[in-house]
Formats: sequence, C-alpha cells, structure tokens
Amino acid sequence: MKTFFNALFIAFVSLLFVHCKTETKSAPTISSENTVTYAKGFSIRNYDGYSIVTVQNPWPKASKTYTYVLKEKNGIVPDSLKQNTIISVPIKTIIVTSTTHIPSLEMLGKQNTLIGFPHLDYISSEKVRARIDAGKVKELGMNQSLNTEVILNLQPDVIIGYGIDNNNPTLDNLQKSGLKVMLNGDWNEETPLGKAEWIKFFGALYGQQKEAHELFTKIEKDYLKTIEIAKIATTAPTVLAGDMFEDRWYLPKGTSWGSLLLKEAKGNYLWQETSGTGSLSLSFETVLEKAQNADIWITSGQFATLKEMTDKNPHYAQFTAFKNKKVYSFSGKKGKTGGILYYELAPNRPDMVLKDIVKILHPELLPSYKPFFFEKLK
Repeated sequence: MKTFFNALFIAFVSLLFVHCKTETKSAPTISSENTVTYAKGFSIRNYDGYSIVTVQNPWPKASKTYTYVLKEKNGIVPDSLKQNTIISVPIKTIIVTSTTHIPSLEMLGKQNTLIGFPHLDYISSEKVRARIDAGKVKELGMNQSLNTEVILNLQPDVIIGYGIDNNNPTLDNLQKSGLKVMLNGDWNEETPLGKAEWIKFFGALYGQQKEAHELFTKIEKDYLKTIEIAKIATTAPTVLAGDMFEDRWYLPKGTSWGSLLLKEAKGNYLWQETSGTGSLSLSFETVLEKAQNADIWITSGQFATLKEMTDKNPHYAQFTAFKNKKVYSFSGKKGKTGGILYYELAPNRPDMVLKDIVKILHPELLPSYKPFFFEKLK
C-alpha cells in the first residue's frame, strides 16, 4: 500500500423467500430483513435453514452481483437458488487472501480454521503467526497467482478472495475444480464503520451472526462516542497526509475512508474538498505549496524516524510540521516478519484509529489515552 490511508469493501442485494421443491408451502422465514447497516458492499438475509449473502461492487464499478447461499445442517435450499454457490455452514476450514480478513477470524475466535494464505510474511497477528510457525497455515504464493496445487490439496470449505477487477483466472479455475469461492470487498467500502461491518460476513460463515453483531455493535458504540468527544474541540488543526513514493506524493482523496476519519476527529484535512475514495497522486511542489504550514503531518508507514525521512528526501524538512516535530506514523507496530499491523487491523477497528487521531489533533480531550497505532516520529 502506498499511503497511510489506502484501504480496502462490497455490497449485498436481497432475494425474497421462495418455494422449496419438496414442500407445497413457502419456506418459513426467520428474518428476511438485511442485517447489514453501514456497509454498502454486501447484505445478509436469513431464512429457515439457510442464509443469502449477496455481494456487489467487490471492486470499483463492478457490474455483476454475486449471490451465495449458506446452508445450515438439514436446511433445504429452494430450487430457484440452486444455481448459486452453496456453502454448508458452519465452515471448519478457510483460506483468506487479504490481511484485512485476519482480524475478523481472530475476533470470532476462529483463527485456528485458517489453513492457507498468500505471502505469509504480511500477517502480523501473533496468534496466526504461531500457527504459521507450527506449519498449520500454508504459503499460497501471491494473490493474483495463487498456488492451485497446494489449495487443491488443502480442500478448504471456502476460499475468500478479492479482486481489483474482473480478472482473476486462478479463482475461476479453483471454482471449476469444485472448490467454493466467495468474494470479499471490504477494501472497497467508503466509510470506517462500513469496512468494520464486514465481520458479519465472516460471522455468517461460522454460524456466529449473533457474536459478530455484538462485536460490531461495540466498535460502533465506541466510534460514535469518540465522535462526540471530538465535537468538544474548539480548533481544527490543518492536516497533511502521506509522503513521496518514487516521484509522486500519494494522499487520500476527500471522500475516502482516511479523509472521513480526519473529519470525524475534527481535523482540517487540506485536500478534503477533493472527490473520490482512492488516492491523489501529486507532485512534491504542489503539496509543498498547499501544505507547507500544516499543523500536523500523518505519514505513511515508510519511515520510522525523522532522519529516515530526510535521508530519503531532504526537502521534507521544509514543512512546518516537520520542523515542529509534529509528524506521526503507524510504522512502529509490525509483526515479527515485517507486516505492518495498521494495514491488517485498522480497517476492522476504526474506533481505535479514530481515538488515536483525536489524541493527535486534540490531546487535551483524551488526557490519559495512549495511541495504539500511531506514534510521533523522533
């Protein structure tokens, strides 16, 4: 990932209840209401003996909707749904393909069901790393070229994939081989709570919808509580984000996940008026002209010290925030193989990220709080 805010989400559409082939009456409905509130990329609707998970927009401008039927033991799936991918739940083994999937497994207490992952060094979770060290999680290569031979030998109950477009022949081939594949678009969500709500996606797979709902509700409550605290602030410090990668400065667009977090923390992000959910790519000169006197600078995870920054680019020292040593980064928290914890956990825990940013921008509002992800560079 190139900037501090690059992040990753999808949408689920409904199907009304239908008739079962072996019955003359409609399948009784438990609750056909969508149980997802903030996320726009997926929905979950529960029926007697099965649930329907619908994913749309697993990548930007996706034109296809993906429907998955999660069948409980002894559940009867109506004929009209049998053309969709049917997965027996609760699942016992899983392969996921993004580090943002890992925290949901861990929060649900299901990290021991993970049996494969692409590029294991990216994983920071101590519990999952212990399984990796014990040889219980297999290396699968890279996301766009997964090791199909290893996966076919593992025979997982489900593979959770993601894509940046409609071109992933490896996942297509795994499906043709009879394996179950579900797409997850958490990274494509536009709001912090929308990203976090994807824990319900995993809760449905494990028969733990109630637990997932309770976990998300706590995150939601803490997040909204911190917003109320931030409203007390009487100032809105100006904020610069990101830094140079190769010859371009990458920073979040104005309607992105990261920009919204800064707004909720009552910060004045200098590019908040731009539109879009991805990253801006600007020249150094453009950024310097607009943000030279910014109060706070939140960098990407590239640097661990101020010296590292100026060693890479001496011109960073021209910024007032650098001169005043008000530069913050999440680079300090890494897994033992170098994976940056922020990229893995932050999308799932916006309550923690928001609290960190409020502490940075308005330290007087949270006097006893110590930031979890961020630290001031020395």
